[in-house]
Amino acid sequence: MAKRDYYEVLGVSREASEDEIKKAYRRLARKYHPDMNPGDKSAEEKFKEVQEAYEVLSNSDKRARYDQFGHAGTDAGGAGFGGFGNADFGGFGDIFDMFFSSGFGGTAHRNGPQPGADLRLDLEISFEEAAFGVEKEVGIPRQEKCPVCDGTGAAKGTKPKTCPTCHGTGQVRISQNTPLGHFQSVRTCHQCHGEGTIIEKPCSNCRGRGTVQKTRKIKINIPPGVDTGARLRMTGEGESGLRGGPPGDLYIHINVRPHKFFKRKGYDVICEVPINIVQATLGDSIKVPTLDGKVEINIPEGTQTGTQFRLKGKGIPRLNGIGRGDQHVKVYVETPTNLSERQKELLREFAKLDGLEVKGVKKNNEKNFFKKVKNVFMG
Repeated sequence: MAKRDYYEVLGVSREASEDEIKKAYRRLARKYHPDMNPGDKSAEEKFKEVQEAYEVLSNSDKRARYDQFGHAGTDAGGAGFGGFGNADFGGFGDIFDMFFSSGFGGTAHRNGPQPGADLRLDLEISFEEAAFGVEKEVGIPRQEKCPVCDGTGAAKGTKPKTCPTCHGTGQVRISQNTPLGHFQSVRTCHQCHGEGTIIEKPCSNCRGRGTVQKTRKIKINIPPGVDTGARLRMTGEGESGLRGGPPGDLYIHINVRPHKFFKRKGYDVICEVPINIVQATLGDSIKVPTLDGKVEINIPEGTQTGTQFRLKGKGIPRLNGIGRGDQHVKVYVETPTNLSERQKELLREFAKLDGLEVKGVKKNNEKNFFKKVKNVFMG
């Protein structure tokens, strides 16, 4: 039985964010978890399916390969139900969060290293560039670590100081006595806004942010065989992280411009070529364009409109690097127009030899006559 699309399994769109994917997974995992459905085999299978989909879509590398190649691009075989160690739950913390989401004081600190944001680039390339691959140099506007303060946000010669209110934790604990008893709550520090540090003298270049806007030129290698909708990932080419955090990634979304002559179907190339009545009737040898240049094909006698010829290995190179698709040449017969009197006379002569009724064929009836001729030659 064919696997369902992972996005369909989780009920999210292909453009869903990581948070949307995680929320969908938690909701479905809670719904189909074996502990919630004891003895229900169908729920168990659905839980495995949800688990497998999340394992791929929650991992940026696996998701990128899946978006490009589908199930063939991932090694996800579905984690076994017996033992959760093989499943990518994001750690057992996700399981506890799922059922105990209130989390007593479990808020995340903001004063540690933070990874940079991912960036998206929509790149349009030509039909030939998609077929054979290309290297593109593009300018990417992004936030980069400030070279003056080295990303600290503090003026040169100074450094951020530990917040005296929260002592670097980014949080303050508040105690309250109520008629129901003594309660404690944890809140973001109002003085450092959760950063844990205070910059007394901000960097004049980045104004204390630690990053500056720059346009960086990078080279992108587009592999042969990509098509519209393909997504490539460049690790570390996103925005700079904060406080020593790693940079984000750059995702390139490919759009291929339509070709004036060729059309694509999978890894095959389709084209249409006109031939005249004489070539179709008597046969001929013609040259047709391919992605590699012109090649010669033989048109046999009596070729009809719609006849297709296959040029093996003249299609699109496959993404896995093994072989190429084919080119399919579809011919159509062009009906002659603006004929001279001599040409018309020859066609009348042909009609007589072929037993066609041409008596009384004059200018008023020429249209009907040539319609009959067209039917003879075109079937």
